[in-house]
Amino acid sequence: MAFNIAKDHLNHFNLAGRVQVFDVSSATVDLAAQAVGCEPAHIAKTLSFIVNGQPVLVVAAGDAKVDNRRYKDEFGTKAKMLTPQEAEDLVGHAVGGVCPFGVKPGVRVFLDQSLKRFEEVYPACGSANSAVRLSIPELELSSGCEKWVDVCKGWREQEQVKETA
Repeated sequence: MAFNIAKDHLNHFNLAGRVQVFDVSSATVDLAAQAVGCEPAHIAKTLSFIVNGQPVLVVAAGDAKVDNRRYKDEFGTKAKMLTPQEAEDLVGHAVGGVCPFGVKPGVRVFLDQSLKRFEEVYPACGSANSAVRLSIPELELSSGCEKWVDVCKGWREQEQVKETA
């Protein structure tokens, strides 16, 4: 059901034709990268949090990790991830398929700066065996994000290693 809701959402942006469904799990960054055939960093993982009683999604690059200080500076509270049951109840997607498409009303969506270094990324599409190829402008538009945030770490260091290699 969540897959169909997410795909219908993407259809409003003429993007549903890019949705891929796999015979294998894509529930983690590494599994999704294997299924898609890309580097893990290109997977746009959707992290679900609770802020002031409201669900918040942060879509970040697969190689990024939440920086607690940056998160607190942005949202005014400590990062508290939703439980799997809360994610399904409050967001509308089960863990492994959480994405910013077709979410329940009141869910706030933010995109992390870690994504901006790529031309295309692959977020999930409401199930643990799906993904959709999107350009950054397409992700920005179709996700209905409130704004870009800078709440992750790890990815900058990865880029510096690549530049010096």
